[in-house]
Amino acid sequence: MRKITIFAVMNQIREIIVTNDDSYAAEGILVAAQLMREYGNVTIVAPKEPQSGKSASISLDMTMRLTKVSEEEAEGDLHSLAVYTFTGTPVDCVKMAMNMFLERGIMPDLLVSGINHGSNASVASVYSGTLGATAEGTIYGVPSIGLSINTHSMNPDFSGLVYYARKIMDMYFSDKGGFREGDYLNINFPDIPMEKIKGIKVAHQGKGQWVREFEKRVDPKGRDYYWMIGTFNDLDEDSRGDHHVVDDGYISIVPHRVDSTDYEEMERLKSVWKLE
Repeated sequence: MRKITIFAVMNQIREIIVTNDDSYAAEGILVAAQLMREYGNVTIVAPKEPQSGKSASISLDMTMRLTKVSEEEAEGDLHSLAVYTFTGTPVDCVKMAMNMFLERGIMPDLLVSGINHGSNASVASVYSGTLGATAEGTIYGVPSIGLSINTHSMNPDFSGLVYYARKIMDMYFSDKGGFREGDYLNINFPDIPMEKIKGIKVAHQGKGQWVREFEKRVDPKGRDYYWMIGTFNDLDEDSRGDHHVVDDGYISIVPHRVDSTDYEEMERLKSVWKLE
């Protein structure tokens, strides 16, 4: 049996990385940063341009530039905020943020990725740059949480999300908080008024697939090209799948693991295939 270690979060978080895949200028990351300033010092390192759908991709064939955008001192109940842009993917941004902290001889206490404009439920979690960043934080041993709202609107109503995200973070920072080492949390919020949110459910990743993903078009010069569109094929009959939970008006929390090994199947293959 694998050892289960719960992240210890009884003391107040002091250093928090915030990143995303929608760029440093997206409203979602600004809302997330202000919320997290209630819990500790916030350092944003986020893509200069939108990087949606990048998953865990990294930049191996380009130079990247880090730019400091702004800095705010602690004020009242809010801790400090420093904002940087980086000309790479979300995972590149996490690697750069970790380098910055390691140069200071400290480790961040938490990484928050988001708030993503658009759902990252079901198979969207596989392609998500938001969750690619949380997985990368987990690889570094930093507790990591992804936040997404189920709308692509540039200016959604975040009031319900902030209200419930604060409840979630208060629980995380309590003596009953924390989650298993090697896990990261994928939290999706419905895009509905706060009073219509029914509550919070721990769910599993919903089953589904995107089909007929490319539409063939013709450019003004008569040349064929393809535009990604796609239709979502829902394969999940279980109402506990995260996309069903969100569609039903609940907030879904799905724990994912960086180690995606199927240990039961590993043992079965060893026994049945007899290749060793």
